[in-house]
Amino acid sequence: MSPSSSEHLIATGRKILEQEASALQSAALVLDSNFSRAVTTICNCNGKVIVSGMGKSGIIGQKIAATLSSTGTTALFMHPAEAAHGDLGVVSPGDVVICLSKSGMTEELNFIIPPLRHIGVIIIAVVGNKRSFLAEKSDLVLDVGSGPEACPFDLAPTTSTTAMLAMGDALAMTVMREKQFTPNDFALTHPKGALGRQLTMKVSDLMISGSGIPMVRQNAPVTELILEMTSKRLGVSAVVDSSGVLKGIVTDGDLRRHIQEGTAFLDRKATDIMTPSPKTVSPGTLAKTCLELLETFRISQLLVCDKDNRPVGIIHIHDIVTQGL
Repeated sequence: MSPSSSEHLIATGRKILEQEASALQSAALVLDSNFSRAVTTICNCNGKVIVSGMGKSGIIGQKIAATLSSTGTTALFMHPAEAAHGDLGVVSPGDVVICLSKSGMTEELNFIIPPLRHIGVIIIAVVGNKRSFLAEKSDLVLDVGSGPEACPFDLAPTTSTTAMLAMGDALAMTVMREKQFTPNDFALTHPKGALGRQLTMKVSDLMISGSGIPMVRQNAPVTELILEMTSKRLGVSAVVDSSGVLKGIVTDGDLRRHIQEGTAFLDRKATDIMTPSPKTVSPGTLAKTCLELLETFRISQLLVCDKDNRPVGIIHIHDIVTQGL
């Protein structure tokens, strides 16, 4: 068997993509009031949304359940074969069950329909055959079409599973909008992702605190100030009064400037060379907001102060950047 030309392979791939895209367009055209009723049903569900399907449809079902869960709707996947051997115990009255099957005649799935009815759930069928057993026994039917698969033998689930996946996305995203699910809500279910870190990570999560804060009193000699800055290795020191209230800040740049001026600054006090009323942030400031301040003013660190303007921490730009923000 001689290998196909590059042009032939590209043409084949393009044809398959166009066939699947056509199936999605057809599913969009036949979308009816059952879709809006399904959305309302899921939004009003006080229990769980359980997604079930066999084989490739089951894999699509797992993705749909995961999408619903991450966008504000409690959902899980239930394998129909395992359900018939005890996993139906996760189903409670008032739940919504979404069943996926192109033919609507999947034996393992249809076997659990009567017990689901007995438990007292609302069944939404996502099928390609509206005259099937599954469709007839369900409360709502979402038609994904029964056209040919992209498989050259019309056997491997391809076009049908693409349509199921898209229908699941349409449901999840519409429900998400109806529930007014926000980016902040999204961040709570995605704390490890970049968006989650941007919307949840605070200065208090990253700042150096306690004895790690470089700090001297106003009347401290410059020699003590230099030792404090050197030992804490942050290139900066807070200057506070006897009550611990922030009065100013000294950076290594300030020290260099005074040296260049040729003044006998080693005999001076911290208050003589500090920059008064420096920019600060609170512990509750979002790390993303803190990063924006650092970049705007082109500085490397910010002191973190409590409501009484007492330093409780210091945060360096590297502490934020290393978190992927």
